[in-house]
Amino acid sequence: MNTADLGLPVAVPSTALFTDQYELTMLQAALRSQNADRRSVFEVFTRRLPEGRRYGVVAGTGRVLDAVENFRFDETILGFLRERGILDEPTLEWLAGYRFRGDIWGYPEGEVYFPGSPIMRVEGTFAEAVLLETVILSILNHDSAVAAAASRMSVAAGDRPLMEMGARRTHELAAVAAARSAYVGGFHTTSDLAAGFRYHIPTVGTSAHAFTLLHDTERDAFTAQVDTLGRGTTLLVDTFDVTEAVRLAVEVAGPELGAVRIDSGDLLLVAHRVRQQLDELGATHTKIVVTSDLDEYAIASLAAAPVDAYGVGTQLVTGSGHPTCSMVYKLVARAQSDAPDAPLRPVAKKSLGGKSSVGGRKWAARRPDENGVAEAEVIGVGEVPAELAGRQLLVPLVTDGKVVAREPLDAARDRHIAARAGLPLSATQLSRGEPVLPTEYL
Repeated sequence: MNTADLGLPVAVPSTALFTDQYELTMLQAALRSQNADRRSVFEVFTRRLPEGRRYGVVAGTGRVLDAVENFRFDETILGFLRERGILDEPTLEWLAGYRFRGDIWGYPEGEVYFPGSPIMRVEGTFAEAVLLETVILSILNHDSAVAAAASRMSVAAGDRPLMEMGARRTHELAAVAAARSAYVGGFHTTSDLAAGFRYHIPTVGTSAHAFTLLHDTERDAFTAQVDTLGRGTTLLVDTFDVTEAVRLAVEVAGPELGAVRIDSGDLLLVAHRVRQQLDELGATHTKIVVTSDLDEYAIASLAAAPVDAYGVGTQLVTGSGHPTCSMVYKLVARAQSDAPDAPLRPVAKKSLGGKSSVGGRKWAARRPDENGVAEAEVIGVGEVPAELAGRQLLVPLVTDGKVVAREPLDAARDRHIAARAGLPLSATQLSRGEPVLPTEYL
């Protein structure tokens, strides 16, 4: 599915300046040293999961593909680089014709990952591959963090629907990406219309406290909303007195009232009281929606409450305490010369403080136990063992510069549900713990 299919304008702005300056200065120096054309392999991975997390979630892959396609240096961008004196003329001339013509492999969107997993592998010349570092990391680190939080919240919510409503708690563009990632991680709807427009995510929303305060009485506000949106609407009942508001809500809308929303107070206690009151008033099918700074732990604490849906904002779009996944983009192999058929040589960073990496162009597979449940993330260089050949995790995303893996967002969402279900049951525990699968290197 391309951007036009998603309702986006055909002309998409260039992503070429979503980068750090040192990528361009490395390019210039590599061109001068005549090493720019060496075939190179970069990999995206994380050395560890955020503290206490048991698995990670790959999200943002579709956005990476868009970014790579639109990584172009037009005259305006080249003029900016020239005016700032950042690059010399030979490098600017090289950038004018830049197109990524290499290959990208990766874990498909929605898949889970663990420390060391080669989440994405970018292969091409050093020059063309090094330029993509920042934009790829920017997308994957943000989107995967939100998706991981969404996944944990989805586990806590069980079968109850989750609404993403964090647009006002983050940057306006990050909000759209966050809504997309939340959907991959298990959320059902979003309040953000830009996300609904761009990615076809179902949207929801009715009214805020300001609407109630606008009217002379709460009854007037409820009447206006029901007259406008119908009896199936959701009425916000905690602007003043919850008990009185619930009574008014049923009186105005009748027992066909769709839902009431509670946005403050002791949600567990209030939800029980509201459910009892609704039932006594004959509104036995009216649902209860709760919001108010929820995270996965608060959602889990409401498991026994008569709650029908959750709305989550701040904690979701900020990764529930972990706004990044600490993914890195490292050169792991490079050709011994710039000849097209030169063999690859593994390379790796050797550093103090746990920042070393493992060299070599890697494959990854997930080994199951005798019951079909995953028991290890297996990573290797070279030939894949026969017993793991059919379980490889990396799939082609870009081949010879052409995107080959576009898919509907629902495919990534379904994939995540299946991937999570294939993990040991302890993966769904919200208590802090080690990654649910060990990483084994062959």
